[in-house]
Amino acid sequence: MEKKSSLSIKSIVAIGIGAALFFVLGRFVAIPSPVPNTTINIQYAILGVFGVIYGPIVGILVGFIGHTLIDLSWGSPWWSWIIASAVFGLIVGFARKKMDIESGEFGKKQVILFNVFQLVGHAVAWLAVAPVLDILIYNEPTEKLLAQGLWAGASNFITTAIVGTALLFAYAKTRIKAGSLKQEN
Repeated sequence: MEKKSSLSIKSIVAIGIGAALFFVLGRFVAIPSPVPNTTINIQYAILGVFGVIYGPIVGILVGFIGHTLIDLSWGSPWWSWIIASAVFGLIVGFARKKMDIESGEFGKKQVILFNVFQLVGHAVAWLAVAPVLDILIYNEPTEKLLAQGLWAGASNFITTAIVGTALLFAYAKTRIKAGSLKQEN
């Protein structure tokens, strides 16, 4: 018996488009920050949007592939932060089932849910995953990691809250709400 693929064509296309957008924004729209080797990024807003629309598998793959491409374009991959981006995509992707953005609803409840998921995602990614892996893989100094993790988590949360919320609001407006179509006589 043939096993059916768990990723639809739509999801595969979303992974490609999402990773490309993540790469372009992360590579060419990164804003320098006062913390060394850390920038202010808007690509996490895109990752959050793709996670909410397509779910955790697309979220993890967009984050992993997109961040890998950014790092490769600079020379070599920094695996701890690549994995942290993937973890963020995974966590925010779990919001998909709680929000049902495809129904066209994106009110106060959905805004709060999205921002709670993305806050948890950034906290886990930048205050736990990245620093722990930086120590285990690269033997980085703890003081530096604390500054980088706090800066990355806070700035990514703010940019995702602003840009991601606006993009999801706009996306929801393109969805047809159930019962909104009326038959003409």
